[in-house]
Amino acid sequence: MTTTPTPASLPSNSTIRYLALGDSYTIGESVPENERWSNQLAELIGGNIEVKIIARTGWTTSELWQGIQKETLTPPYDMVSLLIGVNNQYRGYDKEEYRQEFVFLLNKAIEYAGGDKNKVFVVSIPDWGVTPFAKGRNAETIASEIDAFNQINKEESEKLGIAYVDVTPISREAVNDADLIAPDGLHPSGKMYAEWAKLALPVALEILR
Repeated sequence: MTTTPTPASLPSNSTIRYLALGDSYTIGESVPENERWSNQLAELIGGNIEVKIIARTGWTTSELWQGIQKETLTPPYDMVSLLIGVNNQYRGYDKEEYRQEFVFLLNKAIEYAGGDKNKVFVVSIPDWGVTPFAKGRNAETIASEIDAFNQINKEESEKLGIAYVDVTPISREAVNDADLIAPDGLHPSGKMYAEWAKLALPVALEILR
């Protein structure tokens, strides 16, 4: 039986540098900074963690890359996460185009981790079809499309041997728990992000061990 590493087993004498790449779900639209899932993850890990987020509400894969190019990056980072694709789905963009751009971004994430794929993890796209914002839309169609995009990002992550954190089932629990949705009626609340952070914690600890 393997034991999950604890924060105490992490190096305590240096700053851990974490780069989080994404869209509204990573920048934490409609929640305070400390309730973003990446910041809550850093809090769970403990120690001295510097979180750099490159994300903006509405970004697609191509827009994330445009945004990255405007930032000053100082690799290698100790850990890099990637969560992107909901806006490709929302705008009805081509799935194979998404695959190509996702793979490009995933390879960039590995590059920012000093070329070490074991320091990178991917987070699945949540299902916004269960939110009040989606009322009047076809929730089954949205769910099906989200699943298709997630199948792509999971397949490509597995091909490269990248860790994958599936938050989509938790996102769907919002249909029965309004507290999992932010006041804007669309984005996750801090409570939901806390669940994402808990799911990502074992992966993050393994990366940082």
